[in-house]
Amino acid sequence: MAVHRTRIVTAPEPGGPEALTIEARTLEPAAAGEVLIDVAAAGINRPDVFERMGFYPPPPGAPEGLGLEVSGTIRDVGPGANFKIGDRVVALVAGGGYADIARAKAVTTLPAPKGVDLIHAAGLPETVLTVFANAFMAANLQPGERFLVHGGASGIGTTAVQMAKAHGCIVMATAGTVDKCALVSNLGADHVFNYRTDDWAEGVREAGGADVILDMVGGDYVDQNLSVLNQDGRISMIAFLKGSRVEVDLMRLMLKRLTLTGSTLRARPDPEKQAIAEGVRNLVWPWIESGQVRPVIDSTFHLDQVSEAHARMDAMAHAGKILLTP
Repeated sequence: MAVHRTRIVTAPEPGGPEALTIEARTLEPAAAGEVLIDVAAAGINRPDVFERMGFYPPPPGAPEGLGLEVSGTIRDVGPGANFKIGDRVVALVAGGGYADIARAKAVTTLPAPKGVDLIHAAGLPETVLTVFANAFMAANLQPGERFLVHGGASGIGTTAVQMAKAHGCIVMATAGTVDKCALVSNLGADHVFNYRTDDWAEGVREAGGADVILDMVGGDYVDQNLSVLNQDGRISMIAFLKGSRVEVDLMRLMLKRLTLTGSTLRARPDPEKQAIAEGVRNLVWPWIESGQVRPVIDSTFHLDQVSEAHARMDAMAHAGKILLTP
């Protein structure tokens, strides 16, 4: 029985970027419904930072190590997995993406979209599936609606702006610097607000309000979000950089028939992840292959520079995705 040798990244003790360690591991062959992927690149995401800090433990049975999305080529195929060795793919993984070889479920592995460099494609799975699950499925974003995303220059934000625009929405976003605002505008946002200098809530109201908001900020943004939502508006929470405990006026929520929801992606059952992946392949992959949606890459680091890559994420200086290459 063949075994596969790889490096993974762990955080043996919670802490800052310096807590990350590269370790050697031996992987068993792909089991039923699994594939092993020779990693071309792995995306860095905010949940990886929370895991490094000890706040986001992996679900039971997840592969060891950090990393939730990869691109690469199939190395090994388990029984029942509808791929062949050498296929170019991207995958959402439950862990172990910062590696030379990653283990993935076949149901959350997709053929790499045509027209995208395989390394850059690593910036797609986590962000695209997160936006689709939360804005398109949970919040039921419809063409013609007014969509607001906070953190518009982040990996999630740049993806959400493009997906909503391709869907025929009026797109609004917040970002924290002049350059980031310009990037988001160039990606197709109709209204961009610098949250450091602008009253973004007043700007959204003047622009006609929002029907759907994708929020990763939390804290005092939640009540402001409720104030700018139109009748029957929906908020989908995916993170809370300003805190998870908030005070809101429930009367506003009731009178305007608002919906406040949220979710995580990593711990969902495989059938739910499969449904999200199939929706992405049917709706979003054609947008990517036509050039309407593209991964926006901030920077690329080698695997042995993982601490430097996390330091850039922590500094919130990035615009778009940060990638690791083995």
